[in-house]
Amino acid sequence: MTSLAVRGIGELLTWEAEQPVRHDAGLVISDGVVAWVGASGQTPAADEVIEAAGAAVIPGFVDSHTHLVFAGDRAEEFAARMAGQRYRAGGIRTTVEATRQASVDELRRLTASRMAELRAQGTTTVEIKSGYGLDLDTEVKLLRLASEFTEETTFLGAHVVPAGSDPAAYVELVTGEMLRACAPYAKWVDVFCETGAFDVDQSRAVLAAGMAAGLKPRIHANQLDYGPGVQLACELGAAAADHCTYLSDADVAALADTGVVAGLLPGVEFSTKHPYPDARRLLDAGVRIAIATDCNPGTSYTSSIPFCIAVAVREMGLTPTEALHAATQGGAWSLQRTDVGHLRPGAEGNLVILNAPSHLHLAYRPGVPLVRRVIGSVQI
Repeated sequence: MTSLAVRGIGELLTWEAEQPVRHDAGLVISDGVVAWVGASGQTPAADEVIEAAGAAVIPGFVDSHTHLVFAGDRAEEFAARMAGQRYRAGGIRTTVEATRQASVDELRRLTASRMAELRAQGTTTVEIKSGYGLDLDTEVKLLRLASEFTEETTFLGAHVVPAGSDPAAYVELVTGEMLRACAPYAKWVDVFCETGAFDVDQSRAVLAAGMAAGLKPRIHANQLDYGPGVQLACELGAAAADHCTYLSDADVAALADTGVVAGLLPGVEFSTKHPYPDARRLLDAGVRIAIATDCNPGTSYTSSIPFCIAVAVREMGLTPTEALHAATQGGAWSLQRTDVGHLRPGAEGNLVILNAPSHLHLAYRPGVPLVRRVIGSVQI
């Protein structure tokens, strides 16, 4: 048994019910699991000791929505949007072409580089989707690669319909042969329920087939306009409905009633100039929220949860504490995990020591590399 103690913590965020934030605290990790939390002066002996010297310690970020396995970039598309061109779903096909042409070794190198970026910024748990293959062989290749880096892998064969394909025939492929080949490498099934991608009936068919194959459902919903995606997520008991940019009162009520997590992706609105989701409205209605990067080459090419926290505070009505909670405990809810996203005893020992006395600095000092040390999880 090996143990690690961190003491002299100026501010420790554990998300314990009675005392979510502690001051002058200590923490002990034993065999990778949080074994003790308490006052710094009472910290038990351990094999290794880290002196936090008054710094803040937070749970490792849980990035519950990424598309990390891809080749190429779409910087020119981003520049065009900044000049006034409106975002539409079709740009995904550009990445599909580049990804299909890339070798396994090249994709592995690119993914490892992005994982290193995430970890350097405090992410210790990450979900990775396929969806840039859109044919059987490439989708399997992407999921196999993703599973080298995380257990939170998502089959997103239903990202868009490939160029020149018949939509009905493609849905049949996704729900049949492609699903059977990909399911062994996936935990989740996802679909882009949106104009320009898949309608509600197609989306229901994709998620139902995935569920029948033993995968858990999540969905891209209500990103580009008001639509049926959130209601479908609630109907099927999905873990999360991600984006949630355009929500009716009925959508908000359904999320609150069912417990489906609203995954908010601030980098997307930053990169597309769509309006930011009203996170304050969601929290006040009792909806559980998560904040994730949606790291992808088209609409949110950021690997930084701290950046997303700062944007959520500035543009989405959250306090710094609420935004941090959404990026840690909220991400764990989105992935239906009880062992990450917090630092209560029994959790995985995934934590971040900041070069700051308080978590408030994550939003207060946007763009500044505040992560001093990351402990636990995420393999590179």
